[in-house]
Amino acid sequence: MAEDKDQASEPRNRNGRAEHKLRKAVYLVPSLLTTGNIFCGFYSVTESLAGAQSLSLHDLANATSHFDRAAINIGFAYLFDGLDGRIARMTNATSEFGVELDSIADVLSFGIGPAVLAFTWGYGMMPQLHKVAWAVSFLFLICGALRLARFNVQARQPHPRMPSKNPKIEKKAFVGMPIPAGAVLIAAIVHFTPEPLSSRTDLSFFLGPQQINLDSSFFGGALIALVAALACMMVSTIRYSSFKGVGARRYHPRVLFLALTVLVLAIWFYSRWTLLLLAVTYASHGPISKLWSLVKPRKRGIADQSNLELDNPHPRQ
Repeated sequence: MAEDKDQASEPRNRNGRAEHKLRKAVYLVPSLLTTGNIFCGFYSVTESLAGAQSLSLHDLANATSHFDRAAINIGFAYLFDGLDGRIARMTNATSEFGVELDSIADVLSFGIGPAVLAFTWGYGMMPQLHKVAWAVSFLFLICGALRLARFNVQARQPHPRMPSKNPKIEKKAFVGMPIPAGAVLIAAIVHFTPEPLSSRTDLSFFLGPQQINLDSSFFGGALIALVAALACMMVSTIRYSSFKGVGARRYHPRVLFLALTVLVLAIWFYSRWTLLLLAVTYASHGPISKLWSLVKPRKRGIADQSNLELDNPHPRQ
């Protein structure tokens, strides 16, 4: 009888060990995708530095190629960042380790990467803007880090005055622009026109009888203003859609498949225009929605607050 029990328990032990190995492999997949995110961020930084070196040697064609690859790698980092979280939630493989690793990856790929890219490709090579350029790139980085820190803290410690969450309602909004959105907008601009700003010739046009001349300093100043605005929006309380309601549960799979196919084809054949349009649309929809709510105010009750992924840690008294 003892031998029969041992023989019966042996298959169960084998199945248990196999399930344990499979579970470990499932947990490994999101971490591998996050590692890909880190790799793309690091590759983007090295390409930006290589582009700056080529630009200092007056090799414009090589510098343009390096800056374009730096921008593309930020786009791939965004793809990996979106996949690791979604796969972790689908397989129920979320962990504290994965959350911390993802935050570190985001600081590199969407903080340091675009800050260095904007500095080397845009305003950093202009002597008259050098000091301001350095400060603005650092501002973008630190605001992105604060945005991530605020997100992590508030996600772990929901406000006690907030009502209990309804599990049937998916959280639909972020507070403050997500750091990947600002990074992707900078990368989309560089990918759209990868030639460095410092090498641009003056642009002249007539506005009525008066001739307007725009030099590289003007475009560098415009980029500084844009990067500073993105930094401020990351630490603001402007609401941004999380698009977590988009999926097969809400839309028919054929509709999603068709939309995804059109999007992939548009990116494949017209990547410069498509990515720039998508990045500008998402980055601008938050302020536009805020202005619209001020022009046409509506009642906001407790049900609206429960749809927020983050909330102001200092509510009105």
